[in-house]
Amino acid sequence: MKKLLFLTLLPTFCLLPCSRAENPVTSFQEALAATANVQGPARGSAAEQAAITRFENFLANLDEKTARDETTKVYAPDAYLNDTLKTLHGSAAIREYFIKTAQGLDSMKVSFDDLAVSGRNYYFRWTMDTRMKHLAPGKNVRTIGVTMVRFDPQGRVLLHQDFWDSAQGVWDHVPVLGSVIKWIQSKI
Repeated sequence: MKKLLFLTLLPTFCLLPCSRAENPVTSFQEALAATANVQGPARGSAAEQAAITRFENFLANLDEKTARDETTKVYAPDAYLNDTLKTLHGSAAIREYFIKTAQGLDSMKVSFDDLAVSGRNYYFRWTMDTRMKHLAPGKNVRTIGVTMVRFDPQGRVLLHQDFWDSAQGVWDHVPVLGSVIKWIQSKI
């Protein structure tokens, strides 16, 4: 019976992340290629430090007001963002997504634990604490992850790719689906 349930639910489970209009791996590779020749602020410059600080401050306590007022200052007009839940192109789309995300939260706090730089890529290791209005209400959900960023010459984010466990951060807390995911994980 359990095996039959698993085989019945597997196609539905796979369609959740697979139903995106674009392949996230291909989109990321295309964004990497599109930003390959764009130089960000000079290494060690005040402009580089300002870009890093602006990005960290923006995400540290993202709320609806910050999303409305600051997104287009932090993200370039042609920015790419993939947070494992959604792939977006352009600061206007990113702004609307952050506003909608903030509206679904009671709170979100991101602590930046480490920063590594390789070439033009900045890797921010972080811990995120969220309280969602409709998923796990009243419960603090803590996740960890890494965000890869590339800046444009003005120090705005041109490429933002998150690497984190969205099942732990979101999907585990969806009624019924969370139980199915946990059951599947226990069988692996």
